[in-house]
Amino acid sequence: MSGCGPLLYPGRAPGGRLLRWATTMIVAFDPGKNLGVAFVGLDGTLERGLVLEPSALAAFELPADATLLVGDGTGSAAVVSALTARGLSVQLVGERGTSLAGRELYFAAHPPRGLARLLPRGLLNPPVLIDDYAAYAIALRWLEDEEARRG
Repeated sequence: MSGCGPLLYPGRAPGGRLLRWATTMIVAFDPGKNLGVAFVGLDGTLERGLVLEPSALAAFELPADATLLVGDGTGSAAVVSALTARGLSVQLVGERGTSLAGRELYFAAHPPRGLARLLPRGLLNPPVLIDDYAAYAIALRWLEDEEARRG
C-alpha cells in the first residue's frame, strides 16, 4: 500500500460525532521541568501517560502515524525543536489552564479515599507528578477545537 497516502481512520470526538483522521493516535506533550506525555485515542481515552525528564525525549519512541501536540507554554521551544529535528511534524496547542485541568483529570481517575474524600479537591495534592494528565488535557482541548472547527 505504499504510495497510497495516509489512510483515514474513524474516531469519535468528545461530543460523540464520528470523525475521520489521517492518524490512529494522538501523542500530547506538556513541556516544563518535567515532560508530561499522553497517548490518547481518537475517542479521547487516555491510553497511556508518562512523566519523563526532558532529556529523554531524543530517544523516546513514538508511533509513526501519531498526531503530535505540544503545549505552547514554558519549555515548548525545546520540545518542538527536539521533535522537528527527528523529522516529525508538531502542532502547538494553547496550554493555559491545562495544569488545573490535569489535576481534575487525575482526581477523576483516582478519587480520594478515606478521610481525604471529605476535603475539597482544591486542598488535595496529588501524591504523584501529574504532568501526564496535563498533557492529556492538551489532547482533549485539541480534540474539542478540531470538533468545533469541523462544524
